[in-house]
Amino acid sequence: MDVAIAGAHGQVARRLARLLIERGDRVRGLIRNPAHAEDLRADGTEPVVCDLEAVEAAEVGAAISGADAVVFAAGAGPGSGSERKLTVDRDGAVKLLEAARAAGVPRYVIVSSVGADSPPEGDDVFSVYLRAKAEADAAVVSSDREWTIVRPGMLNDDAGTGRARVQTEPIRDHVTRDDVAAVLAAVLHEPRSVGMTLYVVGGGQRIEEALAEAIA
Repeated sequence: MDVAIAGAHGQVARRLARLLIERGDRVRGLIRNPAHAEDLRADGTEPVVCDLEAVEAAEVGAAISGADAVVFAAGAGPGSGSERKLTVDRDGAVKLLEAARAAGVPRYVIVSSVGADSPPEGDDVFSVYLRAKAEADAAVVSSDREWTIVRPGMLNDDAGTGRARVQTEPIRDHVTRDDVAAVLAAVLHEPRSVGMTLYVVGGGQRIEEALAEAIA
């Protein structure tokens, strides 16, 4: 499989890329900062400098042309203000969606967030972030791509367990970035996950079994 990841220098994205490469997939990583290219090359990822905030959808389409799937794992990140939650977490996802449609990339997986199912009102940054995620998810759902939305719980850097709880109903709990990446890798190779919104938190089931149960 040929996979393009937006936000490829992020912590979950790099873990995902390494898992996919281990499986024999080709991975292209879209990054904003050229200084991150060497890190991606060390992982086995092909870096592509493509700033989703700055370029037009046509340029994004050229960057992902020929891919079988795209993953939106970009985010404005901690410390960013409300405006960038909109321009990255929402508008970047929509631009990648438009590019996927134009380039004929069928599969679209988006890393969302628990809480995007019922985002709060308010002008604080976290409320804006969850609304941005919710609006991006809504655009994905209304598209003609083969989409899957993955909404992890609260992320931590503990070592992955290879186990998780995956379900279609909202759930709030902690989950390791390693295990979220493993779920994303499994989702990309599981056609039955198309058209589903999946919540992921720590759990006792092997990830493949938890995913299979959730999509059954």
